[in-house]
Amino acid sequence: MAISRMNRILIRAVSVVAVGFGLLTIKEGSAVLFGTGAARSAAGNYVPFVLWFNFLAGFAYVIAGVGLWLRRRWAVWLATAIAAATATVFAAFGVYIYTGGAYEMRTVIAMSFRTLVWVAIAAISWRGPSRGKLAITARDMR
Repeated sequence: MAISRMNRILIRAVSVVAVGFGLLTIKEGSAVLFGTGAARSAAGNYVPFVLWFNFLAGFAYVIAGVGLWLRRRWAVWLATAIAAATATVFAAFGVYIYTGGAYEMRTVIAMSFRTLVWVAIAAISWRGPSRGKLAITARDMR
């Protein structure tokens, strides 16, 4: 069964969001990791493992977005893996906070947002918006 027009538009939209989110993540992460001392001090109490994860995940975001745009089945799995990995790092960050680690509230907000975005992207790529059908089917791939 071919993917519906609405599903195609939604998959294209989430792929653009994924690529844009990935590029912004790479830009911001690299500014703190490899930039001047000013960028690091502006970041405040950043948590290195969260920062490194987000920076590296930014590349996966771009790859997943391109794969979703091209309607590749592996991109659905990658989006799901990104959602799971982000949730896992967020949980580890929660443990870090619980044990008294220094952090910024904006990191809590950002990780909440990242987790929600990737869970939504994974859900949309798996199911699409209508009737529980796969958003990317074997027939849609070229």
